[in-house]
Amino acid sequence: MAEFWRSAALPHLEARRSCQENPCYRPHTHDSFSIGAIDAGTSVLTGPLDGKTRLEPGDVIVIPAGQVHACNPDRGHWLYQMIHADQAWAAALAPGGETSGLFDGIRVLRHPELRSQVSAVNDAVFTDEPRELLEAQFKALFAEIEGAAPAHVAASEADPELLARLAPVMHRLRTDETNPPLTELAASVGMSKYQLIRAMRRVTGLSPLAWRQNARVVMARRMLREGRPIAETAHALGFTDQSHFHRVFRAHVAASPGTYRA
Repeated sequence: MAEFWRSAALPHLEARRSCQENPCYRPHTHDSFSIGAIDAGTSVLTGPLDGKTRLEPGDVIVIPAGQVHACNPDRGHWLYQMIHADQAWAAALAPGGETSGLFDGIRVLRHPELRSQVSAVNDAVFTDEPRELLEAQFKALFAEIEGAAPAHVAASEADPELLARLAPVMHRLRTDETNPPLTELAASVGMSKYQLIRAMRRVTGLSPLAWRQNARVVMARRMLREGRPIAETAHALGFTDQSHFHRVFRAHVAASPGTYRA
């Protein structure tokens, strides 16, 4: 079960409440700054953190844009809530601006008052509070998060030179409607197929195919938020059919395109 809401005052703000009991997420990224809170049940966070991190009720998770992660139920029902916001907007409200530690990597915080504050901000998005109130609440939340000692943190360590070298590959993976052969992509940047796979994992945390699917789902979310029809979205992004689109979308969002668009 998943419920989504987008702010009328700040359209980039998206709130979510979910209940899951089975593994529901592939490793993925968001193009937004995300804050989550565990309300009930336990789950396991995987991604750039060393090994796996068990999340307990009351935990707050901070995920900057572009950070690979997956969080799945440990056992039984898992209730959680998420807030997604434009990262540039978040940086403008954060105490340290773009240099704030909020954007250095994934953080897990264990401070009961923070979970209550995240829940209050999420409620404010769901109830369409005015822009001034939302920005004041987010500014206060960001200050509290920045001042709280994390229980776990994983800094982003992307290699900028390798990322620049792979830019043509990533552009083609994002925009080509066909599935370009790995050997062809690798040759375009002077690598073997296996060197390309290792390089993509090093800078993105994902294989080329997984990165392509994630990029298409990120774009699909934008299109569906704009009210584009599901069939049109699937076709525009090069999915073979709506069934394929539904499977890939659900594996990244833990909700169907229809539920997300509603």
